[in-house]
Amino acid sequence: MAHFALVGPPDARRPRLGRSVAGSGTSAVGGVVLLLPDGEPSSRRRASARAHAAMLPLGRALVRAGRDEGLVAHVVRYRARGWNGADADLAADAAWAVAEAVRRYGDVPVCLAGHGLGGRAALRAAGEDAVGAVLALAPWLPEDDVAAEPEPVRQLVGRRVLLVHGTNDSRRDPELSFRFAERAKKANRETCRFEVHSDGHALRQYADEVRALAADFVLGALFSRPVARPLTDAFAAPPPLGLRMPLAAGFGGARRR
Repeated sequence: MAHFALVGPPDARRPRLGRSVAGSGTSAVGGVVLLLPDGEPSSRRRASARAHAAMLPLGRALVRAGRDEGLVAHVVRYRARGWNGADADLAADAAWAVAEAVRRYGDVPVCLAGHGLGGRAALRAAGEDAVGAVLALAPWLPEDDVAAEPEPVRQLVGRRVLLVHGTNDSRRDPELSFRFAERAKKANRETCRFEVHSDGHALRQYADEVRALAADFVLGALFSRPVARPLTDAFAAPPPLGLRMPLAAGFGGARRR
């Protein structure tokens, strides 16, 4: 299991959990989703308020879907917005957030759900003991980072892992997330990946379908709820089929705008 030291910006900012999303956590807590916003490859600037706000609709959708199970969601407030090479600051903040969730809520299952560089942080910090599921939306998974080593996958063993990527993402190459998923699947069979046809980095065009898929995955992974057939098929299918599963319009009853 990987552990991360919080050696960060010189002004000694600390990561924080934002307040619980949409009033979650008002009763018995059965599980926690930690939402990890997008970031930048290299920066010591304060974390982006816009990226933080962009995670709230997903958090609200998950809390609504998991209310009966006592699902709580928090957006993680990073020390700064940069990954910062070998320091992997966003992954360190994600690992801190898992420990903080355990401190607050006890022995409950945790899902790390991130977008962009937050998706990379979720995947990298998945080795923390409480983590049972990882959701990576449009993750940035470069193959030419400072260490010139491939992104690790062994920390995903024993977790359920879902990657979702728009085929028209011009900011974070979807082929890199596919290649990562290929390696992850070899280490952990409980890995699948969905492609959102013609959608971009923000996954706005099919936002309702993406949130429905995320809710289905998270509730199935944390609480053993039955999941939709496409998810079952994606986990069971060998590569490349289960790693290029198309997300159908109207998934989960989503309405087209």
